[in-house]
Amino acid sequence: MSLPIAPKPTLRRFHQARWDEPLIFELTAPGERGVLVSQTEPGVRAAVGDVLAELPAGLRREKPAALPEMGQMRVLKHYLRLSQENLGADFNIDIGQGTCTMKYAPKVNDRLINTPNLTAMHPLQNEDDAQGILEIIWRTEQMLAEISGMHRVSLHTSGGSTAIWTNIAMIRAYHEANGEGEQRDEVITTIFSHPSNAAAAKAAGYKVVTLYPDADGYPDLEALRGAVGPRTAAIMITNPEDTGIFNPHVKRWVELAHSVGALASYDQANANGILGITRARDAGFDVCHFNLHKTFGTPHGCGGPGGGASAVSEAMTPFLPGPLVDRSVGADGVRFTLNADLPQSIGKVAPFYGVIPTIVRAYSWMMALGAEGLRAVAETAVLNNNYLLKKVLEIPGASAPYAVGRRRIEQVRYSWQELFEETGISSEEIGIRAADFGMHYWTSHHPYVVPQPFTLEPTESYSMAELDEYAAVLAQIASEARENAELVRTAPHNQTVHHTHHDDLEDPARWAITWRAYQRKHGEALAEGRAAARAAGETPRADVAATVVAADAVAAV
Repeated sequence: MSLPIAPKPTLRRFHQARWDEPLIFELTAPGERGVLVSQTEPGVRAAVGDVLAELPAGLRREKPAALPEMGQMRVLKHYLRLSQENLGADFNIDIGQGTCTMKYAPKVNDRLINTPNLTAMHPLQNEDDAQGILEIIWRTEQMLAEISGMHRVSLHTSGGSTAIWTNIAMIRAYHEANGEGEQRDEVITTIFSHPSNAAAAKAAGYKVVTLYPDADGYPDLEALRGAVGPRTAAIMITNPEDTGIFNPHVKRWVELAHSVGALASYDQANANGILGITRARDAGFDVCHFNLHKTFGTPHGCGGPGGGASAVSEAMTPFLPGPLVDRSVGADGVRFTLNADLPQSIGKVAPFYGVIPTIVRAYSWMMALGAEGLRAVAETAVLNNNYLLKKVLEIPGASAPYAVGRRRIEQVRYSWQELFEETGISSEEIGIRAADFGMHYWTSHHPYVVPQPFTLEPTESYSMAELDEYAAVLAQIASEARENAELVRTAPHNQTVHHTHHDDLEDPARWAITWRAYQRKHGEALAEGRAAARAAGETPRADVAATVVAADAVAAV
């Protein structure tokens, strides 16, 4: 007789794995190896000679690198254990990083980029031996040109912010070429455009003019009318904005910019909800950019390697970074070449020709979906987002400021302000408590214009059941905030580490973001910790030293 299986509760009974895993440098065992490399055969050695002697003296190490010495099995266990102590898109419902578009990155594409045909390529390889990858770059550019409506595309940049920087550099080059470089010293953006637009413009030397929404929550057209003028170099805007609101007057915005001789730059980091529906060039934009690691199914890679694409109109093409990949048809058939003869180009913005593994993944992703599939991505992402919007707004204490009652595109910037005023529990504390349910919830929504913000972006990747589960977690935490606020305030309780304070993050004297820095700053405490552990018959551990450091710091206070 079999026993009945209890139904799974709506709220997952989650507890993160905790392996108490040492740093890999602490696992080193002198002489231990992953691979025993065969000795060079005498005949080969005699024929080749001492190849290391050919290296300039300045490039040779005086002593071997201080790398961990470990067997393969221990390396495998180490990294698998660390992976189990993480949350991420492949583990949990990772919709809490709105504006980051955390979607499924097909694993088959990882197999593609790990084929020897690609991994054995060298960036300085002869064009004749690189026709395949040059064709992939060219075809990826063509697809992005079709998606944006633009004339040409450069895939040189390694991320979205770099692409935005590339766009403002091209805008500056355009005005300088027309003799208006000094006159046009202002860039206009909106408060809910990606902050990278203002940052890139500022870094390029421009005065930044930031516009706020109108009374209905939309980008304020009348404010733009009052801001543009002969000093305006460009408008740099995101649409839909990070609130998920699509500017219905975006074409009029572009026309206003053009009416004073300014250019229009379109930040398309939020393009996941408009693929195949609207195009930047159709609205009149001169330049735009995409994040391959957001919209086109490639991994974010924890801050790298990402991939950016800068797309431009025909008038802006001469200013693209180079070299560009050109296609020609001759007597020998189709040929792809690198064109570095670009006299008005802004030059190189990254090494070589872009992040090739990211470009190949994005190419494969687009080819697998086709035009209809790309549009289905956008439609599903918008449907998921508005389903979740309804679910979240049913939670007492949650709201969606701006354009109240209107639907959003692919994400929503919500607010817990009502719950905060009632319970004192902040959005950050809710995000930390969410980890107890195996959910990731990001709290970086700069600038903090929306009070107690949280931004959710469901993308097309998550099922209705998963969205229901995520909303149920938020509802549970909101309920806990009212009934047992201390439970939320002291979270996490089911995680690898429990509640931590942020004092260390605010004290540069304690920062140690590398092992060497840790040894330099805390070496003495590390040695004391190890000695104390040995005296107690325990295995020396870095966290013993960290405890000593923390204890010393507390004592000093």
